Amino acid sequence: MNIILLSGGSGKRLWPLSNDVRSKQFIKLFPSEHGYESMAQRMYRQIRELDRNAVITIATSRTQVSAIHNQLGEDVGISVEPSRRDTFPAISLACAYLHEIKKISEKEPVVVVPVDPYVDEDYFFALTRLCELAGTSDCNITLMGISPTYPSEKYGYIIPRNTSEISFVKSFQEKPDKATAEAYIKQGALWNSGVFAFRLQYVLDKSKELLGYDGYKDLYDNYDTLKKISFDYAVVEKEASIQVMRFNGIWKDLGTWNTLTEGMEEKIIGNGRMNDSCRNLHILNELNIPILAMGMKDAVISASPEGILVSDKEQSSYIKPYVEEINRQVMFADKSWGSYRVLDIEKGSLTIKIGLKSGCRMSYHSHQNRNEIWIVVSGRGKAVVNENEKLIQKGDVVMIDAGCKHTIIAETEMTLVEIQLGDEIYIEDKKKFTLN
Repeated sequence: MNIILLSGGSGKRLWPLSNDVRSKQFIKLFPSEHGYESMAQRMYRQIRELDRNAVITIATSRTQVSAIHNQLGEDVGISVEPSRRDTFPAISLACAYLHEIKKISEKEPVVVVPVDPYVDEDYFFALTRLCELAGTSDCNITLMGISPTYPSEKYGYIIPRNTSEISFVKSFQEKPDKATAEAYIKQGALWNSGVFAFRLQYVLDKSKELLGYDGYKDLYDNYDTLKKISFDYAVVEKEASIQVMRFNGIWKDLGTWNTLTEGMEEKIIGNGRMNDSCRNLHILNELNIPILAMGMKDAVISASPEGILVSDKEQSSYIKPYVEEINRQVMFADKSWGSYRVLDIEKGSLTIKIGLKSGCRMSYHSHQNRNEIWIVVSGRGKAVVNENEKLIQKGDVVMIDAGCKHTIIAETEMTLVEIQLGDEIYIEDKKKFTLN
């Protein structure tokens, strides 16, 4: 299979575990052989278990590339969007990437899948079936529609012409109120899952026709000028030759705390306790301090360096505008080389805990407006400052003046404390160089 995984999201609805760098699909919530895995890791693993030879390309923004490499490895295919222009430009760029960079034939079928639904094994067999349909059908697009389990107001609806497994599409309907949703379901309507398949040539042609650019470099170089528009509005809802395949298995969109906790296998993740009078309560704690809940019902408690949320589950769906009013520096992030977490912010200083994976290194870079101090807490490696290498290990201290080029190369897993000192400390104060 050729699969494009759409990885977007702004990280607002699952605050404080998500932020502008770590969207919901990168939060590790699901038990696995090696601790916990994220939605992205779970989806990627499940595809690989079904089809080891699948060509998987992740369409994402620059801000998520480090997190993807951190969780899925350096070899994963990534189509990087220079800016956010919605799903039609993102899918167009990813298709051009598949054709020109990955050398996939324009005759091959491609399946587009959001990276973050909660599904079981049947879903991936359905993706295989969807791919086969796209490769053999005369229709230009084949959709996957989810058999509704309740009259949801959160999803758009696909109205098929009949109730068979595969049907031509009669119409599309926007997110309705509950009464209208009930009426749609009586007509055999399906939830629009955002999953669809087509032959690669179809989208390559649509990109040229509707966006005015042809080829990967042409699209990439002009990406910032492209119209922001979804694939649904630009292509799907205007396509006459379109069919839908009905899926009756498990499918959950874990987009809010309320729905996310429905998919969780454990009531407590992290350092938390609750007494026997608690009901339908979930605790998710990434801090090194305990959380104790007493007598709470139908609620979620979530804590991270970004903040602490205590919310009724139903009310948690309305979190976004309140989070947008919180203007704070990003306090943690996964990077391709490891991770960092802000420990303390003072006027003129910033203290960070850094974890480096064995064999990895930060970029070779400098800062103009701040000095830095590295304190090695554990592990060993090499510090490089202005081309000069020095072996470092637990207890060593490295001083870096403003303007000096520097990096650390980890020989084993390493933990550092980094102290930044300066009147102006900001993330954009960074210039990268090539290390000889």
